[in-house]
This record gives sequence, C-alpha cells and structure tokens, in this order.
Amino acid sequence: MIVTRFAPSPNGPLHLGHAFSAIAAHDRAKREDGEFLLRIEDIDGARSRPELADEFRADLAWLGLEYREVSPQSQRIASYRAAADDLRAMGLLYPCTCTRAEVAAAAHTHGPDGPLYPGTCLRRGPRPGADAAWRLDMEQAVMLAGPLEWTDERRGAQQARPEMFGDVVLWRKDAPASYHLAATLDDAADGVTHITRGVDLFHASHVHRLLQHLLGLPVPVWHHHPVLVEADGRKLAKRRDAPAIADRRRAGEDGRAVAAEVRSALFDTGISLSDALTLVS
Repeated sequence: MIVTRFAPSPNGPLHLGHAFSAIAAHDRAKREDGEFLLRIEDIDGARSRPELADEFRADLAWLGLEYREVSPQSQRIASYRAAADDLRAMGLLYPCTCTRAEVAAAAHTHGPDGPLYPGTCLRRGPRPGADAAWRLDMEQAVMLAGPLEWTDERRGAQQARPEMFGDVVLWRKDAPASYHLAATLDDAADGVTHITRGVDLFHASHVHRLLQHLLGLPVPVWHHHPVLVEADGRKLAKRRDAPAIADRRRAGEDGRAVAAEVRSALFDTGISLSDALTLVS
C-alpha cells in the first residue's frame, strides 16, 4: 500500500505552497487507495508553537483532505538519539563547536545548504567547553556505503551524491536531531513508501539515501513536485509572511473550492509553479 505524508513545522501558519504540497501527497496516495499521514515536526526549539498544530489540522480538514496523524517529532527524541549513537559507534560522527559565522568565513565553496563546512573540527578537534553539534564524516560514510541509487518518480533513477553537502550536522547544538536525520528516521518508522515533497528538497534526498543505508532503513520512492514561487522567483515562505490559508478559512471561503483551484494550478496573481532544482529562497 502506498503511504505518503505531509510534515509541517509549527513555526508559522500554512500558506498556499503548503496547501499545494499537502494536496499533492494526499492525492498521490488516494489515487491508489493508499494512506496519507500528517506528522508535526515540532523540535525547532522556541520557534515551535503547539497551538499552530491545531490550525494545521483545521486547515487540512477545510481543504477536504483526509489523513491519519502519527506521533510528532517531540515524541521521537529517543529514536533520534539511538541512531546518532549508532553512527557515533561506527566512527562516522564527530563533535563540532564552530559557529555559523566561523563556517561561513572558512568555507571555500558552497553546497545546497550554504557554505560547505571545511572540516575544521575534524582536523583540530572541538574547542574545550564549547557547545558542540555532531557532524557526519561524509568522506568516511560514503566510502563505507559505496555506490547508492534512489528513484524519483518524476526524474527517474538517481546516483546518490551526498558528498555535495559536505560534513552535514546530524545532531544540533540548539535542538535534537537535524532535519536530515529526523525526517529520514520518521519516514521509516511511519512506513512511508513515497516521500512526496517539494523540488526544493530534491538534493536533500541524496543525504537521506545515505543515512538509510548506514542505519539499515527501508528505501522509499521519492516524488519531488513543483513549488509555488512569487513573481520574483522566490519560493513562498513563512519567513516572508506569505498569506496564511487559515485567514481564508476564517473569512468563510470554501476550502474545497480552494483545493480545486490549487489542483488546477490556479493561484493568486503573481504566484506560479516552478520545477527548478535551484530556487531563490
């Protein structure tokens, strides 16, 4: 049975881009009598606002989407810690006390997530007494895993190239697991067979495929759909105050009619779909 999911973070209201993603995942499952899950990704420290999860549930119901809710990330910390311990025991994690400013200043090149970490703490060790994140030793991990492939329904077979990210953080200083580790573990635990998400996360799947191999997790199929962008090419984003669909719900609009417009790619003026792998954020 096909299982998809929608996994929003309660650090801001859902906007039309989220609606498009939720509908894409919902419809992908329902076309083949599968299951659509809701998972709240609520481990973003003080930015996570529990009351927004209720708004998300109301928004999905308003759009006419049927779902089964699974455990939020805040209830899964033990599994993240166990996976990090396993990777540490394999000699694949090392502590890093570098700040973002230090990484940006020392980086010689950029990857999909920004400045590529130059391995400062791998060479010198972490500063004593400083808070440490834990990074994946990408060179060792790739060498251990060997060649890997993954499949995107829209772009076909892909050769995994996680090294483009460099030594990614898997355990953060300010929160438990990173997105890469938590999402990979959650999808496996929830039995997700088709990871349906925006094309802006296409490159992250290279890292997730590597983690699946290292941790002995099942390998799903991916489906990276287009994302909504504004007239200037920037992706709709909470941090730029994209209009909340909750406001439309409270204003009395017909949610099912809005969902029908989204399915037909009928958006507000200045908003369109983009399938570009590199997007202006």
